[in-house]
Amino acid sequence: MTGKVVVKTTNAPGAIGPYSQAIIANNQVFVSGCLGIDKDTMQFTSETDVSIQTKLALTNMKNIVEAAGSSMEKVVKTTILLKSMDDFQAVNTVYSTFFPVDPPARSTFAVACLPKNALVEIEAIAIHQ
Repeated sequence: MTGKVVVKTTNAPGAIGPYSQAIIANNQVFVSGCLGIDKDTMQFTSETDVSIQTKLALTNMKNIVEAAGSSMEKVVKTTILLKSMDDFQAVNTVYSTFFPVDPPARSTFAVACLPKNALVEIEAIAIHQ
């Protein structure tokens, strides 16, 4: 595949800014940061529970990756942004259920603030084929 293809699915929240849910380029899927928000309401189901936000963020990511024609098993790199590093273990517990075997490479950072005052945001790169 040459060029780039924009990925858009109604099975995950739409972009809340001038970006795409994901882009396919060079046989890779580049997934924008996913928040733990409901796709229909665009709101958090919990504003205080990082585990709930993480599960929904990863579910949203899974839906985007699958809409791109890939799968969570083909995710090779993730980046996790946390409002607090105190949430690291809780996020790991949920994360491990989405990547139970051969998890992707990963970076995790604590940041001052996330969109919509989220507790966690997760982006990914997956193999397209």
